[in-house]
Amino acid sequence: MNGPVWPVELTEGPVRLRPLRRRDAAQWRAVRAANASWLRPWEATSPDASPPPPTFAQMVRGFSREARAGRMLPFVVELDGRLVGQITVSGVTWGSLRSAHVGYWIDQRVAGRGTIPVALAMVTDHCFRTLRLHRIEVNIRPENAASLRVAAKLGLRDEGLRERFLHIDGAWRDHRTFAVTAEEVPEGLLSRYRRSQRT
Repeated sequence: MNGPVWPVELTEGPVRLRPLRRRDAAQWRAVRAANASWLRPWEATSPDASPPPPTFAQMVRGFSREARAGRMLPFVVELDGRLVGQITVSGVTWGSLRSAHVGYWIDQRVAGRGTIPVALAMVTDHCFRTLRLHRIEVNIRPENAASLRVAAKLGLRDEGLRERFLHIDGAWRDHRTFAVTAEEVPEGLLSRYRRSQRT
């Protein structure tokens, strides 16, 4: 890792990625509450009895601490200045692997508008160009048609099924792994996505 990696802001048109702040609490809670049933089938759960979830302030502090340590990049997704979701680069591994995985969620009211493909392409380009990571992966439940479309739009490589990979919505769930390496997108993933949209 070369130098500090956080805080970071990334912008492309109406899509802005920035750190989560404590003053986001009311808006974040409102968006999460409005989307609770829509997000539940895709949200990670604990297989064990777990302690109460952290407060919002504790979550922000934890994210910031992990981000400053270079272990994750937790972004808020804004569309036209409004908080509409999150995208998080997690499991950042340095050394000879230089890899990470990305997860995200978005407000159902703005889903399907291309916000998440742009956000995912932006964080991937940032990871490759600025952090000098080599590989980014996204793990998607086979039933999650919307996220499968995101992977297809970005041309991510399907690496196959991981059985009972993550504990989601109360049970161990299969996931398909999609990945991209820096060599596959020398022009940048966002540039490749934009070009595919024009053809």
